[in-house]
Amino acid sequence: MTESKVPFKKTFFPSAAMHLERRADGSLLVTPKLPLENYISNIPAELVRRAVLHPDKTYLAERPSPEAPWRKHSYADTRRDSEAIAQWLLTQKFPVGRSLLILSGNSIAHATIKYGAMAARIPACPVSTNYGLMGGDFGRLRHVIQLIRPAVVFAEQAILYKRALETLNLGDALVITDEPHILDRPAVAFSEVLATQVTSAVSNSIATLSPDEHSLYMLTSGSTSLPKAVIQTQRMLCSNIAQARQVLGDTAGWSDVMLDWLPWSHVSGAFTKMGTLVSGGTLYIDGGRPIPGKFSESLRNLKEITPKFYVNVPFGYAMFADALDLDLELRQRFFSNIRLCLYGGAGLPQALYERFQQLAIDTIGERVFFTTGYGATETASGCMAIYFQTEVVGIGLPMPGLTMKLVPNADRYEVRLKGPMITPGYLAKPEANLEIFDEEGFYRTGDAAQLHDANDIGQGLKFAGRLAEEFKLSTGTWVSAGRLRAELLEAFTPFISDFVICGENADQVALLAWPKNSSVTPPERAELGKILGRFNIGRGASERIKCLLLLNDPPSVDHHEVSDKGSINQRVALVRRTAQVARLYSSVLDYEIITPTSD
Repeated sequence: MTESKVPFKKTFFPSAAMHLERRADGSLLVTPKLPLENYISNIPAELVRRAVLHPDKTYLAERPSPEAPWRKHSYADTRRDSEAIAQWLLTQKFPVGRSLLILSGNSIAHATIKYGAMAARIPACPVSTNYGLMGGDFGRLRHVIQLIRPAVVFAEQAILYKRALETLNLGDALVITDEPHILDRPAVAFSEVLATQVTSAVSNSIATLSPDEHSLYMLTSGSTSLPKAVIQTQRMLCSNIAQARQVLGDTAGWSDVMLDWLPWSHVSGAFTKMGTLVSGGTLYIDGGRPIPGKFSESLRNLKEITPKFYVNVPFGYAMFADALDLDLELRQRFFSNIRLCLYGGAGLPQALYERFQQLAIDTIGERVFFTTGYGATETASGCMAIYFQTEVVGIGLPMPGLTMKLVPNADRYEVRLKGPMITPGYLAKPEANLEIFDEEGFYRTGDAAQLHDANDIGQGLKFAGRLAEEFKLSTGTWVSAGRLRAELLEAFTPFISDFVICGENADQVALLAWPKNSSVTPPERAELGKILGRFNIGRGASERIKCLLLLNDPPSVDHHEVSDKGSINQRVALVRRTAQVARLYSSVLDYEIITPTSD
């Protein structure tokens, strides 16, 4: 672990003191002593206010291509376009209960269509671009269309989504796109919508926007079934932004310059877009992402745009650390300006945290504070964070406005949450809505956690796996796959980038593993066997690893093995790689299988 005598860069956090109630049944109730500050539950009204305060300030900037100059959109531009869209939507007089589906990557057009829908009080549902690009029967996109019943489908680029738009039954939905003439179906030009003359109907609609009516339908990852549409309200969104601004905003500098790649079809990326708006900042839309072939664009952008706040998923931080090792200019520019790093999507391996901190120390002589954005689609976005001094990664503590209930579950706790940022439920899923809340109205996250220090809640919590990812061996022994995966990533750093945990109804746990480098040398394979042997020492049947198989093809985005945020969908990977799983348990000698060895 990095020595604590090396200081963190200066941070500006409020008190993280907690009220702790210990109940007779062993459960814990944890509430911040700091109350949530007042906030306005109306994002379209905030856009109007910001456009009046600083109309010419850049809100969004995008690059049409990686080498192109930035195209900038001011607060006044964003208000103008979103209000024109709102007026067009209001003029159509769509029945209550209909929605607007957004099929677009992160872009200025995506932002304005979403804010326009909010202003017109029509729920918007942004979907992953992969849903419209994969081909086949577009099963997931078809499911979403049937679920949310869109009155409008915004497909920003007709050329990209032509096949999906012409294949699927959209009912009576109107299509808005950039080049309607290339589609073999009726569509409206986006430029025509933006030319709509705005009337007082828009300001009246914004003024009457209720904090608790449906504003967004954000899709779950669909890891165990088809995606559900999580209802998000203005109260949810604005309370979540308010608690994060109260706790992290002064350090993160959301009123300054941001650079972010996280997709707006997921809550983390959507939060950054709206949080920047409410803070009056400037968001540069990073067209790269942490996957081979795309990360170089992010690195170029980071050399040009030096934010105070940086967000990535653990796999992205691993790629970034490799790049920082090799590029002194990038390292100097990044660490000189950065004040706060946030990880989400999965737990950050402690070894990777230490490696990143050592890079910071070697470059500027200080460490960079790391926080987390623990939450779910059902909590608007991250509603827990690390805003107290610590050198250990984890999921932090509740931010103001949130109450956490920890329910004993073997040697862990099940995490349950309550607050204004929690969803009222899923769209058109009454049975599921009965299951996701407990008898006291707490949302059941399905996650497990452990206290870093059983005697001090102030040290925060660490993630201990998804309860839904647990499975039984044929012996009846339960395996906590999420917690085991986190420990394996620690042990196998820097050789392995991710694992698929296998063993359901088998006699032992085994692993499919993606190596960090595409070619693994014989000495490296021997080292992996030794690491496996050391890992197994003193472990019981639920954690002892039989063997592992290195995968030679990357996880497939098209087949939903990997989410837009870079996390691995364990269940999908297990189903897709049935043959490789079978090799782990075959009685036939397989020379590619790595087994535990001693040093």
